[in-house]
Amino acid sequence: MQIIATGFGRTGTLSLKTALERLGLGPCHHMVDVFAHPQQIRPWLAAATSRQVNWDRLLVGYESCVDGPTSAYWQELAAYYPKAKVILTTRDPDRWVASMQRTLFAQRRRIESLPGRAAVLLSTLLGTDLAAFVRMVDTTLDARTFATAADREPERAVRLFHEHAARVIDAIPAERLLVFDAADGWGPLCEFLEVPVPDEPYPRVNNSSDYTRSGLGRPLPLLLRRTRRERRS
Repeated sequence: MQIIATGFGRTGTLSLKTALERLGLGPCHHMVDVFAHPQQIRPWLAAATSRQVNWDRLLVGYESCVDGPTSAYWQELAAYYPKAKVILTTRDPDRWVASMQRTLFAQRRRIESLPGRAAVLLSTLLGTDLAAFVRMVDTTLDARTFATAADREPERAVRLFHEHAARVIDAIPAERLLVFDAADGWGPLCEFLEVPVPDEPYPRVNNSSDYTRSGLGRPLPLLLRRTRRERRS
């Protein structure tokens, strides 16, 4: 593991994944990998309740990690991979919370609604992936920080955003840490990683509209899907 990113969702994490892979520091784990490979859901759920996680096995094949679920374990990962560099993704707090309201917080409201709860119950009965995914999110992702509706109110959410950044900055030595806003582009990222700047624009992917159209915004198809491992059992 060469790079560990610690920022909350909606801070340019998918753009950073794309950038790191362009720089040869991939594959990079991101929540999109869990959607693409739902067999990862239950191992991550098991990791949430395990006292000793085999990070090498859980992240086998990956050279970097951003976004959830890995960002929930940034302290453990930074200690386990002491040579890995750490990136704290950030952005303007007001724009961040507005994006969260349109995306992750909206998804959370759907899951907590009566139809959402019914879908999770049905998934539990059918043994499909949605219920396991929701439990994984509850135990490993930003939902752990923004667990209540009050936590998702803009003023409190921004305060939690700042508190998280302060914890990372306090815990990681300055020479090992980059506080990175995607708006700054390749320059500070490539300088920190000591790699040449690519002759192309810094990637800009997964804005709020992209999120809404993607599986990230609508996880209910997981209601109908079982992992291949479960179908064989």
